[in-house]
Amino acid sequence: MWRSIVLTMLRGLIVKGELTAILPDGTTHRFGTGAGGPDVTLRLTDARYLRRLVQDPELALGEAYMDGALRVEAGDLRDMLTLFAINGGRGRMPPAVAAGFRARFLLRRWMQANDPRTSRRNVAHHYDLGDDFYALFLDADRQYSCAYFADPAMLLEEAQDAKKAHIAAKLRIEPGMRVLDIGCGWGGMALTLARDHGARVTGVTLSENQHATATARARDAGLADRIDIRLQDYRDLAGPFDRIVSVGMLEHVGVPQYPTYFSKVADLLAPDGVALIHTIGRCAPPTTTSGWLAKYIFPGGYTPSLSELLTPLERTDLWQDDIEVWRGHYAETLRRWQARFEANIATVQAMYDDRFVRMWRYYLVAAEVGFDAHRHVVYQLQLSKTRDAVPNTRDYLYAPGARRMRRAAE
Repeated sequence: MWRSIVLTMLRGLIVKGELTAILPDGTTHRFGTGAGGPDVTLRLTDARYLRRLVQDPELALGEAYMDGALRVEAGDLRDMLTLFAINGGRGRMPPAVAAGFRARFLLRRWMQANDPRTSRRNVAHHYDLGDDFYALFLDADRQYSCAYFADPAMLLEEAQDAKKAHIAAKLRIEPGMRVLDIGCGWGGMALTLARDHGARVTGVTLSENQHATATARARDAGLADRIDIRLQDYRDLAGPFDRIVSVGMLEHVGVPQYPTYFSKVADLLAPDGVALIHTIGRCAPPTTTSGWLAKYIFPGGYTPSLSELLTPLERTDLWQDDIEVWRGHYAETLRRWQARFEANIATVQAMYDDRFVRMWRYYLVAAEVGFDAHRHVVYQLQLSKTRDAVPNTRDYLYAPGARRMRRAAE
């Protein structure tokens, strides 16, 4: 029965490109026209996954690859995930399978509740793997978010510096300003704003590993008197702050917490302050997080549609000064991370095991495909308490002085 349902699913899904599926019983089945997409051959060796693919296709596909039960024999992992993406993915599932996705959508407010205790546990799951692991594929500043490829030929380090410079220009920081960095990671943004712009930065994180590293980096840079890294939930902070920056943290907040998040930003921001929120988003209607991603990579995480952010934002007293959309930059960032990850596979295997390697390879490639084929983008929301806190055009970001600052950062 499960075999028959899986074949029906694939027959209804694959239109563009071509899929050759070799099932555990040795039978071969072909789907698609061969035009408009990649040509992929998959071999499934464990019949138990047939049932799982019907119950939760996204979770089972990732787990089968992690367990070595699903092998890509023609094409590669990127081709496989691209083939499913361009053919509509979950949007073209049979009614019984689609019902599972609808149920997940109805339950997402519970699945993304992300109270302080749950948030700390979710952060530890991903970010406390250790500095040695992340150093294998991130840039030297450990920027674990989208880089800004103003020039496609940029090195990863240059593009990450350009990202920080672009954000700093939007914040319009002056020496001595009090800056809050919500979700400060390993402290790279805090170091940049304190060292290069004279700011006094308070950074908060829920990761014990990141807290220890960011604190040590501030101390080693001689900036301990200007940077205060706290192991603290943003909801427990007191302001005001002249500037607020948050890069790659909103993805962990969850839909139920958006009103709390934006209200807290408004509460913490000084009357003449400016906030810059940098987050992954979707140019599509609201959905749910992949079951595989939620289980193995980002528990409680979610990529929001812009509509989901604007409704709670509109209920605050914050002005939406600018909303910039980055297309393609994160896909390129992920390609750079993948290349470094693959170059260090032997080290990762020694640190963990082959299943961990396949899990992270699947994550990095799936994320890249998300930005290339699933309408994922990066949003930068520039917010303030007053209408004239920032200029009315973006010219100030590209003026000669701003360009000099950008080149110096790179």
